[in-house]
Order: sequence, then C-alpha cells, then structure tokens
Amino acid sequence: MPQMQKDRPWLIRTYAGHSTASASNALYRANLAKGQTGLSVAFDLPTQTGYDSDHVLARGEVGKVGVPVCHLGDMRSLFDQIPLEQMNTSMTINATAPWLLSLYIAVAEEQGADVSKLQGTVQNDLIKEYLSRGTYVCPPKPSLKMIADVAEYCYTNVPKWNPMNVCSYHLQEAGATPEQELAFALATAQAVLDELKPRIAPEDFPAMVGRISFFVNAGIRFVTEMCKMRAFVDLWDEICRDRYGVEDPKFRRFRYGVQVNSLGLTEQQPENNVYRILIEMLAVTLSKKARARAVQLPAWNEALGLPRPWDQQWSMRMQQILAYETDLLEYADLFDGNPAVDAKVEDLKTGARAELANLESMGGAVASIEYMKGRLVDSNAERLNRIEKNETVVVGVNKWTDGEPSPLQTEDSGIMVVDPAVEQEQISRLDDWRSGRDDGAVQTALIALRTAAQNGDNIMPPSIAAAKAGVTTGEWAEEMRKVYGTYRGPTGVSGSVSNKTEGLDELRDKVNAVSDQLGRRLKFLVGKPGLDGHSNGAEQIAFRARDCGMDITYDGIRMTPEELVASAIADDAHVVGMSILSGSHLPLIEELMGRMTEAGLAHVPVIVGGIIPDDDADRLKKMGVARVYTPKDFELNAIMGDIVELAKQPETAAH
Repeated sequence: MPQMQKDRPWLIRTYAGHSTASASNALYRANLAKGQTGLSVAFDLPTQTGYDSDHVLARGEVGKVGVPVCHLGDMRSLFDQIPLEQMNTSMTINATAPWLLSLYIAVAEEQGADVSKLQGTVQNDLIKEYLSRGTYVCPPKPSLKMIADVAEYCYTNVPKWNPMNVCSYHLQEAGATPEQELAFALATAQAVLDELKPRIAPEDFPAMVGRISFFVNAGIRFVTEMCKMRAFVDLWDEICRDRYGVEDPKFRRFRYGVQVNSLGLTEQQPENNVYRILIEMLAVTLSKKARARAVQLPAWNEALGLPRPWDQQWSMRMQQILAYETDLLEYADLFDGNPAVDAKVEDLKTGARAELANLESMGGAVASIEYMKGRLVDSNAERLNRIEKNETVVVGVNKWTDGEPSPLQTEDSGIMVVDPAVEQEQISRLDDWRSGRDDGAVQTALIALRTAAQNGDNIMPPSIAAAKAGVTTGEWAEEMRKVYGTYRGPTGVSGSVSNKTEGLDELRDKVNAVSDQLGRRLKFLVGKPGLDGHSNGAEQIAFRARDCGMDITYDGIRMTPEELVASAIADDAHVVGMSILSGSHLPLIEELMGRMTEAGLAHVPVIVGGIIPDDDADRLKKMGVARVYTPKDFELNAIMGDIVELAKQPETAAH
C-alpha cells in the first residue's frame, strides 16, 4: 500500500475580542504564543452596526461581545507587535466589512507590509444578517453592491484575501435544518457571484470564484453534520461547474472554516459542553474530502457569558490534541464508499436542491429574505417543541438533571466580566482622536466617500483614504446610510396563529379567561432594546405567545428604550418582555424602567430574558423587573403561564 501524504492541520483559531483594542491585543499575542495559528477577531456591536462608542445606541454595548474599533488608532492598537504580512486574520464583520478591511489595510501599510501578501477573511455576508444575526445597516441591494466592491478590490489588490465568507453558521443557530443550511447558504453565494460576474473579465472569473469561502456550523448529530459537509462539497462543485462554467477543479473547491454549534451549549451542567464541542468538531475533521481548513471552537462556558483566557486555551488544546496527537491526518478519507454515508449525502443533496430551486423560482436569495426568515423561525419552533416534549434529549436539561455542582464555576462564576468603566475610557480615547486629527482632511475624505457611493463607484479606495485621514466607524457608516438608506429586516413572526397549537389548550383557556377579566385581549409587547441582533429567543417567545392566544407586538431588533416605552403606551400593553443577550441588560433595563415610571407605566409588569448572571438578576429585580429568565428556562409554556398570572395581577409584578 503506498504511503499516504499526511494532511496538513487546519488553522487553529479562537474567536476573541473584548473590552479594548489593547486588552484584545494582549489576548491575541498570548494565544499565538500558546500555539494558535490564526486570528479570529470579534468586534463589539457598535462596530458591527456602524456606530461610534459614544453614540446613544452604543450605550451599554461597548466592548461587551467584542472589541470596539472606532478609527485607525484602535486598529493600530489591536495589531500592535503582530506582523500582519505573516498573519492569517479572520474578521467577523459584515455590514461594516469594507471599512474594517480598509483600516486593516491601512495598518498593514503603516507596518511596511506588502498588501498583496495579506491573508485572511472578512465575513461580509449581509444576507445571513437579515435572516439570523441582525447586524445589518443598509438595504439588501446596496449591501450586495458593497460585498462585490470588496471582492473586486481584493481580487486586484489583495489576491490572497477571502473577500466574502458565506456564513451558514448563524442559520443553524437560528434553527435551520441541514437542508435549509445548505440551500440558504448556497443561494447567498449565487447571489454574490451573480453580482460579481459582470465586473470581472471572463477569463479571470473562475479565479474569483475560487476566492469565495464559507463559514459553517456543526451540530451534535455529527454523522448528519459530516454528511452535510460532504453534500456542501458536491453541491458547490456542481454549482461552480454548471452555473458558472468553472472548469478548473481547484477553483471549484469548497473552502470553509467552522465554529461548532453554540446553540446546543447548556447553562445547566455546563461542564458537559466540553464533550459536545469535541463531538461537533469531529463532524468537520473526520472526512478528509470535506475537512475544514480553519476551526474555532466555543468555550465550555459560553452559555454563561464571556470565556476567560483559560477557557479559550482549553478549547484550543482540544484542537491541538486531535491534530497533533492522533493519527487522523495520516489517512485518506474514512467514509468513501460507505453506503450509509453515501445515502445520507444524496438525501441531503436532494432536499437542498429542491429548496434551491424553490428560492430560484422566487427570484433568488435577496428576493426570498422574508420567506427564508419565516422558515427559520418555524424550524426553530419545531426544534424547541421537541426538546420541551422530551422527544429530543438534552443531557442535564430535560433528562438526568440532577448533578454535582461544577467545580469549574469558581468565585468569578466561571466567566469574564467586562468592567463598565471600559466604555467611558473608550469614549475618552475617541474624543482625543477626534481632537487630534486634521478636520479638513477628514471632510475631504468624507466627501470623496459620499461621491463614490452616489456614483456607484467602488467604495474601497475612498474608504482606505478615509481610514488614513482619521475618519471614524460611525462617520463612515453614516455616509452609507445617507446614500443607501437604512433597513429593518423581517421578524419571521406573523400575526396569525400557526398550526402548532397542540398541547396549548389549557394555556389558551387561561389567556381567554384573563382577556375576559381585562375587558380585551391580553396584550404582550416583546422588545429587543440595544444593538443585540440575536433575535431567536424573542421570536420564539412572540411565536408561542401568539399561539397561546395573546395579542402580541414584536417589531424586531434594535429598538431604543424610548421607542419601546412609546409602543407600550400606544398598545396599552398588559405585560412587557425584553430580550437582551449581549450583556448590556443592566444599563438598558435601568433606562427602560425609568422611562416606564415617567410615563405612568410603573404598574405594567416587565420580564427580562438573556444571558444574565444571578447577581445581575437580583439587581434587575430590585429595579422592579417581575421575572428574569435565562437559557435554563427553556420551557416556553411555563413562561407563558407566568405572563398570564402577571397580566392578571399587575399590582404584584414588582414583588
């Protein structure tokens, strides 16, 4: 038997960024010293949605879920002493991807790097933002144009860079089935390539196709997930060959990175998450023909809050043990010719092709955003129903729930907490930056940026010039908003009751009884204050409340406390429910409760859901919040029962 050539290990990454650029830089350099082979940058929500740290919408969000980058100075600090020409950097950034890449290029040039040698990825997938993550800025059409701007610019100037990373990760987090994840991601890739094709010379287009990469999810059903990856490889090859005429197999290769599933990580018995993460990693590493080329793993405690450096190190060691201690990389594909695997792959491909044809008949991915959003909400509702009914077993959640306290949850609760003072310090640095720059150069750069956007020119060159002139993230994004407008994505929750009312008869009777007592239908307002775009929980609460017979209002993400209180007044809401998963619950709920009192709504019960530590839950209750729910409160019907009781007895809500 001929000696197999050993496969090279994948890029080993951890998804990291918090507090400040300098703190994140220290974390990056420490992780690189521990054996990490690529960087994966997490940006905070204001940076992702195009706001400076001092904007009203950024309050409470600065440095919470990632690093704030407002200008060239922040980007310099973020990569201080890290030679970018030698680094492979993934930046999880979408709506502001052209801007963050411009800052990155400007810093690389300051370091003396050959920009043509830069390697890395910007996610730059806006369609999945409308469907599942919520950090979009502009409407779909101009957003697609900006994705193509980045790809066209990189092809010529930064040829080793992946200018667009089709992200199915968040689709699975929003409840997508494997067939939906395949179809919705491939439809997004087609939309981008269709936009790009007229811009690129025909002889260069195959190489351009070869620069498109994917970022996928791998769940706990690891045989199905491994088959899904093999299906992705086959379907992408098919699309590149048949739809785009790409003849060279090298340019048809399915190139992907992965973060394994966070949706299935549990707050209960969180130490069990280590096993879940390892099993999920096998799905994207066991099959050589469908092996990920970059892997980042969540930490065991991400259902609780922000992982500490030790937690990230533990996840990185998991990758290193598999890559360097086992013999996995020494063998050809382990599943070729396996009849069970072949049958499952064909089944997934058939389902995905049918869904792709359906999307194509509607006009493609952009025209189908509302349809896809509705399908994801429905699929997620079905997933949660199966867990609630114990049809899907989740160890420690709905089976074998008794256990010993986790010794990993030490006096710091097993998570890292961002110091609230970080926000004001970041704002002070931003003020210093603005006062120290050349205002004339900034205005000239902004005019050039606006003109390019208005004329339909590629926005990358003027964005890079703006970065060097000292323009801020908020100023760049504001120019895009002025020219292209803003957008509010579909919620996926219609006002009409679904057919998923089985087992809800008792609750529906209670809602009817309370509605009779109140003299009108029980009105429940669901809101997402702040910039947090993780809307899955809010959607499922609204979905179930509607099916229980409540009159719901849910207007989607990114509402200010002021807007939500105005909605509570206009709707005469009986109960108000707030969902916040970004860690900004204390300042946002404090403002909401103050505005409720000023508006004469102190008697209206407020409930809050999110990733909320026990100490914070106590503080929220002292503010007057009636109930606090965390991921361990997965039984939606129990929450519905609480809402009915609170509507019945509003005077007891604050006790």
